[in-house]
Amino acid sequence: MIPPCSRGNISAETKKYIIMNTAVISPVNVTERAELDLRVGDTVRVHQKIKEASGKTRIQIFEGMVLARKHGREAGGSFTVRRTSGGYGVEKIFPLYSPMIDKIEIVRRSKVRQSKLYYIREKAAREIKRQMRRMTLMYSATEGETEAKARVENEEKLAAEAKDKEAEALAAQSVETTEADKAPEETNDSDQTGDLQEELAEASTEEVKEQINEDTPDEEK
Repeated sequence: MIPPCSRGNISAETKKYIIMNTAVISPVNVTERAELDLRVGDTVRVHQKIKEASGKTRIQIFEGMVLARKHGREAGGSFTVRRTSGGYGVEKIFPLYSPMIDKIEIVRRSKVRQSKLYYIREKAAREIKRQMRRMTLMYSATEGETEAKARVENEEKLAAEAKDKEAEALAAQSVETTEADKAPEETNDSDQTGDLQEELAEASTEEVKEQINEDTPDEEK
């Protein structure tokens, strides 16, 4: 028998009696979730069930701060959890009585004055911008075995190329010196040929004169 109600308002005992004697629709322990003192500003750890493609279910833990609660302990109650992973803010809205939530743990409790902590989004963005101003880009790493081998091979290749270039330069220089040595010899040869031509020309003129003198008769003389 349901306990009597005063003036149409349902008392706490009546609510408890109704909950205890109603049919179980959800596999979730509703009374336990309803009695959970979950507040805004709490750091909670939500154990969420995730179904994989193979049909297996695994539990994923999502830990963060409760930014807001909506609809209290009603059937449609929910709470928003925010966490920062890899420099990015991630938010999830969990239904309070969802059967996909295996367990909810309250890890830490902080005192807040607001019912919604949405200002943390802008605050986190400002902090990240402030940190980015102080940040400098740099890179330093140790050398691996493959990198060392590649470096040695590259150095050997560069040394071989340098030696080849030096040999080519020396060969070109020797060719230039031999050509420079041949040039004065050619000039001397040309001078000698010119002198011989002049001598031959003079000798030919003298022979012609002698022949002319021999051909003229004595009478004319």
